[in-house]
Amino acid sequence: MMEEKWLETYRAEINAFSEKIAAFQRGEIEKKDYKGASGGMGTYAQRDSSRHMLRLRLPGGRLTVAQMKFISEAVAAYDVKKLKLTTCESIQMHDLEAHQVAPILSGAINCGIISRGGGGDNPRNVMCSPLSGVQAGEAFDVMPYAEAATKYCLSICRDIHMPRKLKIAFSNGAEDSVHSAFRDMGFRAQKDGTFALSIAGGLGNNHRMGVLVDEAVKPSQILYYIKGMIDTFCAHGNYQNRAKARTRYLQETLGDALKETYLANVDAAKASGGLDLEIVPETVTKTGEGEISDARVTAQKQKGLYAVKYHPIGGDLPVGKVRELYTLLRDMPQTECRVAPNETLYIINLTAAEAEKVLAATADGARTEFEYSSACIGASICQQGVRDSQALLKAAVSAVREAGIPDGALPRIVVSGCVSSCAAHQVGAIGFQGTVKAVDGKPQPAFKMFLGGTDELGQAKFGEGGAIILEKDIPAMLVDLGGAAAASGMNWAQWSVEKAGALREIVSKYA
Repeated sequence: MMEEKWLETYRAEINAFSEKIAAFQRGEIEKKDYKGASGGMGTYAQRDSSRHMLRLRLPGGRLTVAQMKFISEAVAAYDVKKLKLTTCESIQMHDLEAHQVAPILSGAINCGIISRGGGGDNPRNVMCSPLSGVQAGEAFDVMPYAEAATKYCLSICRDIHMPRKLKIAFSNGAEDSVHSAFRDMGFRAQKDGTFALSIAGGLGNNHRMGVLVDEAVKPSQILYYIKGMIDTFCAHGNYQNRAKARTRYLQETLGDALKETYLANVDAAKASGGLDLEIVPETVTKTGEGEISDARVTAQKQKGLYAVKYHPIGGDLPVGKVRELYTLLRDMPQTECRVAPNETLYIINLTAAEAEKVLAATADGARTEFEYSSACIGASICQQGVRDSQALLKAAVSAVREAGIPDGALPRIVVSGCVSSCAAHQVGAIGFQGTVKAVDGKPQPAFKMFLGGTDELGQAKFGEGGAIILEKDIPAMLVDLGGAAAASGMNWAQWSVEKAGALREIVSKYA
């Protein structure tokens, strides 16, 4: 938890915000002005401005049993109709009434959920490899550093005026689903106990890979590097043009001097001192007996313990599921959940017997690799959205199921409702970005297709954008692609490379 003095200020901010959101509902504040104020509290008005989204900040995607209890109680008390797992490892409540937002913000404090800075021009939710601390093959547990970075960013968020948001990620060195290769700041754990650090990457318009600036960052000094990044961004970020007010544009502004300028700010921060960390990682003392084998079960590095993954289609978490899982996990020692960037929920520290129960409780989720696809919340809710990404994904899953396309013949797809790339469509094997396409001179709902992206550790690359496909044709196109791959006897990874010509031919039919 944050220091009590900080929390007192935060509670006062919530009280003041409750008056502002009421004024917005009365029509006394313009939507644009309201958005500037609400984002810093982790909430926005939806496309229907009488309804609101609240983003529950979960550092590193960590969701404790106590936090699940709070969320389940809030869902019941406020009749919450929609929950969304996000690609930044948080949980969003949707369709809230204006008067509900502030009480939920206040109640969340007691279980350690602080939504301050969940939106707007702030350091956003700090991300972490979802199985950090329990994953076999990891360099070391990076969760404590993600949590320390969160506490630091929250402690200074009132003191800085940033050009735009700052996204920080920690990879445990076994995988990189958090995209440390192209975040504003990406720390990648290494076997020698240090971090490799890349900065000034990002998705959206003019997406860029990060710039490697240090290959031996001491974990105890990460806060100096974060301060150095904030100082660099505030000094050289674009305050005039919001479209270019992201750290990736520092690669243009500073060019070859970016690394030198940044490291000079890090050195200045170190000279000032006061930000060294002394962290003793948590240890899992729980043990288990027996074995279990299932496609949704991963053996942890702790002997006898397992993690179960659960992926509700599109990250659309059934509102009753949190209560169901809380009721199950509260009697299972040391268990907790982790929200992953692909909108999957991992339940960790389970014995084999416990994993069996969790598997049964989560049997309603994704059944194939394709069904682990992800999509942002989409234009039916998001003010910025162009297309309804959730509707497209659900239509595609339904079509692929109905066609009987075998598992492996299609990869996961990634669907963003607009160019903002909230779902990270540029790094999907197949990605879609919401747009429009003129047909007989009339604009029609469509998506731009990206092919060949990957976020695999050490091999990250952006997909190539090309064909623009009408929204109504995409499910049929995916069925054709999956059918062709299946008929060849290859999985998607093989077929898309060895039969690239056939892939392009099928896509061209729909383009």
